[in-house]
Amino acid sequence: MAAKIIKGTEVAAQIREELKERVKRLKEKGITPGLGVVLVGQDPASVSYVTAKAKGAEEIGMFEQTINLPADASEEEVLRTVDRLNRDPRFHGVLVQLPLPKHVNTEKVINFISPEKDVDAFHPVNQGKLLRGEPCPLPCTPHGVQQLLVRSGFDPGGKHVVICGRSNIVGKPLAAMLMQKKKGANATVTVVHTGTKDMAYFTRQADIVVAAMGAPKAITADMIREGAVVIDVGVNRVEDPTAAKGFRLVGDCDFEAIKEKAAAITPVPGGVGPMTVTMLLMNTVEAAEREAGLIP
Repeated sequence: MAAKIIKGTEVAAQIREELKERVKRLKEKGITPGLGVVLVGQDPASVSYVTAKAKGAEEIGMFEQTINLPADASEEEVLRTVDRLNRDPRFHGVLVQLPLPKHVNTEKVINFISPEKDVDAFHPVNQGKLLRGEPCPLPCTPHGVQQLLVRSGFDPGGKHVVICGRSNIVGKPLAAMLMQKKKGANATVTVVHTGTKDMAYFTRQADIVVAAMGAPKAITADMIREGAVVIDVGVNRVEDPTAAKGFRLVGDCDFEAIKEKAAAITPVPGGVGPMTVTMLLMNTVEAAEREAGLIP
C-alpha cells in the first residue's frame, strides 16, 4: 500500500487559521503582533523568502516591515538597524534574513538580536534554553517537523527517531526538541551524519526518519524499513530540461521508491517548506502574547 502523503501546505493552512484567532484576541487587547525583517542585498532566494514571510504576516493580520539595506551596507549599519528594531515596541519579532554578505559577521548579528524577539531562535540564549527544556522561541524548521508529525497522527512519543544531518538549523535543534520530556516529544533520538560509518544500519531501525542531509537521494528505499514515517527536509535543485526553469526541486529522499514502502512521507515541495514560515509567524504571535501576559 502506498504511503500517506503528509501535506505541509494543508497543515500550515490549519495553523494559520488558529493564528488568525490569536491575533484577533491580541488586537482586542490593543496589541498588534509585529515582525521586523532586515534584508541585506537582493539575493533572489532571500527576496523570495522575505516576500513569503510578509505575505504570511498580512494573511493572519500581523504588522510586518522589511528594511532593505544595500549589499554593501557595513556591518555597523546592519547592527544599528537590528538595535533600532530591538528597541521599537511595535516589533515583537526581529529577523535578519540569511545568508548575509561575506563582509558581515553572521554570528555577531544573530547575537545582537534581543533573545525575546529572536523569532528564528538562532540566539545562543534560546539554543541553551531549548536544550534545557525551558520556554523559548522554537526553531522554525524543527518545530515545523514536530507539528507535521503530531498533527498527522504520528506522535514521536516513545518512537525511535533517526535524524540524518547535524546542522545548527535542523539536525541539532530537532534532536534537542524531540528528546524533551514533553507532549509531542519524548522520543528516543539517534543522530547520523557524514561521519557515521553505516547510516543505513540506524535508519532501518527507525520508526521515524528525518532527512536533512542537503543532497538528493541521500536516503534510498533500502535504508527505510516497511511502515516507517519519513520527513524530508531537503530542498535541492536538479537539472530538468523538461521543466520551464530548466530545473526542479527535490528533497533528500528517493520519494518515488520510498513511498511504496513507508507508512507516510512528506513531498518536496509542499512538505516541510510551508511549515517553516508558519512557525516563524507563530513565534512572533507568541512573543506578543508573552508581552501581553497571555502566556507565561
